Amino acid sequence: MHDIDPLLIYLKDFIELEHNEVELIRKMSVRRKYLKNQFILQQGDVCRHLNFVIKGCTRTYVVDINGLEHIILFSIEKWWTSDLGSFVSQTPADFNIQCMEPTEVIQFGCEELHQLYEKIPKLDKFFRMLLEKALVSSQKRIIRNFSLTAKDQYLAFKKLYPEMERRIPQYMIASYLGITKEFLSKIKSQLILEQ
Repeated sequence: MHDIDPLLIYLKDFIELEHNEVELIRKMSVRRKYLKNQFILQQGDVCRHLNFVIKGCTRTYVVDINGLEHIILFSIEKWWTSDLGSFVSQTPADFNIQCMEPTEVIQFGCEELHQLYEKIPKLDKFFRMLLEKALVSSQKRIIRNFSLTAKDQYLAFKKLYPEMERRIPQYMIASYLGITKEFLSKIKSQLILEQ
């Protein structure tokens, strides 16, 4: 049996599971390790798993027709990562998910997850609430991108994700914010002068 204790501890904050439910989750999940720079998913492949990060950091990004990378999100410990559209429809993925550090995840296949939903209804409810929160977070990010200056977007990023600054290269933060690394460097210099 693989160790899913980090996931169980996380779930405990949201739902109470019976012993038989825990055993079912153990049976329906896989714990997997990835190396730094290894892909959990590549654009064009079908996303086969929903991943709970127990160690490490990933980035989800798309490569446009000009070969430019656009980072959509980062995931660290106790976060979920997947190309949800591909996972749900079992069609080719729009996104790449790459490990930025040695990373460990607990994975659920699509069929296994549906079986868990049927057998543990409170897990179905939990994932629905998780998706609602993710949608709200995504909408707020869109609003920030439209309404805030690049400087204010960077300050919001630092406030929302204080740990990320230490773990993610500046050029990736710039990509996430939709600006160049040079412009981010200029913003950071300006903020130092303002202190």
